[in-house]
Amino acid sequence: MTDLKAIAKQQKKERVMLAMIALLTGTMVIGQAYLFVSVVDSIFLQGLSFSGVLPSLAGLLVVMIARAALTYWSGRTGVKMAANVKADIRRSLLRKYTRNPIQVSFKGQTGQKVSVMLDAVDEIDSYFSQYVPQVIQSSIVPLMIIGTAFYFHTPTGVIMLITAPFIPIFMAIIGMKTKAKSEEKMEEMAAFSGKFLDILQGLTTLKLFGQAGRQQEKIRNSSIKFRDATMEVLKLAFVSSLTLEFISMLSIGIIALEAGLRLIVFDNISFFTAFFVLVLAPEFYTALKDLGSAFHTGRGSMGAADKITKELEEEENIPEWGRQGFTINEPPTISLNDISFRYQENGFSLEDINVELPSNQQIAIAGRSGSGKTTLLYLIAGLITPEKGRIKVDDKQLYDYEEAAWFQQLSYISQHPYLFAGTIADNIAIGIEKEVTRTEVERAAEQAGISGLLHSLEQGLDTAIGEAGRGLSGGEMQRVALARAFLKKPSIILFDEPTTGLDLETERILQHSIEALAKKSTVITVAHRLHTIKNADKILFLDKGRLIAQGSHQELLSSTPAYREMVTAQQGGRSE
Repeated sequence: MTDLKAIAKQQKKERVMLAMIALLTGTMVIGQAYLFVSVVDSIFLQGLSFSGVLPSLAGLLVVMIARAALTYWSGRTGVKMAANVKADIRRSLLRKYTRNPIQVSFKGQTGQKVSVMLDAVDEIDSYFSQYVPQVIQSSIVPLMIIGTAFYFHTPTGVIMLITAPFIPIFMAIIGMKTKAKSEEKMEEMAAFSGKFLDILQGLTTLKLFGQAGRQQEKIRNSSIKFRDATMEVLKLAFVSSLTLEFISMLSIGIIALEAGLRLIVFDNISFFTAFFVLVLAPEFYTALKDLGSAFHTGRGSMGAADKITKELEEEENIPEWGRQGFTINEPPTISLNDISFRYQENGFSLEDINVELPSNQQIAIAGRSGSGKTTLLYLIAGLITPEKGRIKVDDKQLYDYEEAAWFQQLSYISQHPYLFAGTIADNIAIGIEKEVTRTEVERAAEQAGISGLLHSLEQGLDTAIGEAGRGLSGGEMQRVALARAFLKKPSIILFDEPTTGLDLETERILQHSIEALAKKSTVITVAHRLHTIKNADKILFLDKGRLIAQGSHQELLSSTPAYREMVTAQQGGRSE
């Protein structure tokens, strides 16, 4: 829960410092008013020369400089507190997104999550950099001023005491509206960010289908909604400022009227006292007025905090990894016992999966589209956690192992492996914790079949590629991913339909590489092409989230009609 008040209370060091600054600031405010009135009174009423008030002027200059320094110090402390809190919240969001990236990717748009991580977190900055320091300041300085007013002139203190509550009452009324409008603004910003990133990523597809103009209009409408929500918040801010200004000026006028009547008509107050309380009055109401402005900002931050809270509290299924350094055999035997998993309440599910995957074998996971092949691969990889059942690696549960130890033994190659901006060599060596030599990287590249590609490039392994592998074809990216596996030498290699969309020559190279990797590893492949399935030692055949058969190719052909139909369809109606 992103409770901003609770978080602010945890910043004890900064809050104590802000309280000390507020006490010193209150002293400087009163001292400044006293010295200023003293100088005026001495020159105009007592007739002192300039040299006679020189000590008072010097003191006034020192007090003004000290007050400016304290204001800077207060602002700097608030900014530091805000920076620490924002860093903590961003770390919490990042931990949530990285704990279970697969499930996170199914919920909401990437642009919305980026908006929460950047925009929503930035929105709470003002709560800690402005609102909290101002609350502390306005809790101390006005009390010091009103105490001084009571001491010098009780009626002025009474007027301040009566008029002061109008400002916080008005703040509370405006604050309710501000929070609601701020939440609306954050929703519109998230929607705008999500749509914009989605459309930007799919711009080529939209252009080819003639939908670019229509999507442009959607972006325009979304941006207009965001603009309107922002203007509503600003309108509230302007109304709030105007009303606070009106209340404070009216209150100062009442004090001035009361002091003027006593000074001129009733002649029962000195000029020094009357002028002193008149100088203090604007300082008193300015502190409360600043609190009103900061309160408006703070309520806006609470809308952003609610957005962050929803994101952090969204239900997730997090793998709980062990902390004991168990050794994993190379390669291990993997068992799935009564495994079930569901993405959402009414979403796709895997049910009651029972299977043993022997070591040093090629395992194929087959089935029609949507049967749960990739989901089963995610479960084996430890990327998602089963709702019930156990996954055992050798004689221990998967999550008894340390996360780092498990993933060090695992390579996962998807249909679209992600390559980072950098050199080809950097992308091959990305999964290795220890230092690797140039020769080892070159050897891995050769085993993955990209030597020909590297020889055709002027800088070879040092060739820079763009984000998401821009500059390489799909087959070339697959081979870079294979090179990662050859360099890492894992015990378990998971392939998620790696040959989808590849030409026959590239597919042949990949198949050869997979066979080479299988000599020292357990290879589990989500397969859709017949020759990949036929070569497997064991085939798991899924249908609608259930494991309906397992065995060799010939065994399934003779025992499982659904498998036989799938094979026949791939052969164009011919059965073996």
